[in-house]
Amino acid sequence: MTSSHAKTFGVRTIRIAAAVIRDDSGKLLLVRKRGTSTFMQAGGKIEPGEAPAAALARELREELGIVVDPAAASYLGAFSAPAANEPEARVEAELFELPITGEPVPAAEIEEMIWLSPDLASSMELAPLTADVVLPRYGRQL
Repeated sequence: MTSSHAKTFGVRTIRIAAAVIRDDSGKLLLVRKRGTSTFMQAGGKIEPGEAPAAALARELREELGIVVDPAAASYLGAFSAPAANEPEARVEAELFELPITGEPVPAAEIEEMIWLSPDLASSMELAPLTADVVLPRYGRQL
C-alpha cells in the first residue's frame, strides 16, 4: 500500500529507524517516551534525505547519549506495525541490530529506559513493533 493510498483511509505512515540492542545476558534495551506508557525500541523518525542507519545513530545520540557508528549496524529488514503512541498511524521501520559501548542515559523525550528479559515481556506494555516483530524474531537470540 502506498502512502498516498493509506492517507485515503486515514492511516498516516511514519518512517522510523529502530534498534535491537542486547546486553551480554540477552536483555533488550527498550525506552518509554515522556507522557506515554508503552515501551519500544530506541530510535526515531527518519528525516527527508537521511539514510536510515544515520537517522538511528542521530536518534541514539539524542535520546540515550550513546555514539554509534552507523556502519556497525546490521540491517535486519523493513517492518510495518501500528504506531504505539499515534492513533491512526503506522510505523514503517528500518530495523537494525547494533552493539553499544558505555551506559545509555535517558535524554530528550525519553523518560525511562529498561533492559528487558524477553521472558518477562508479557507483563509489559509494549509497542506493536516490539511485541509483534522484535520479540518473536530477535528476542531469544544471543
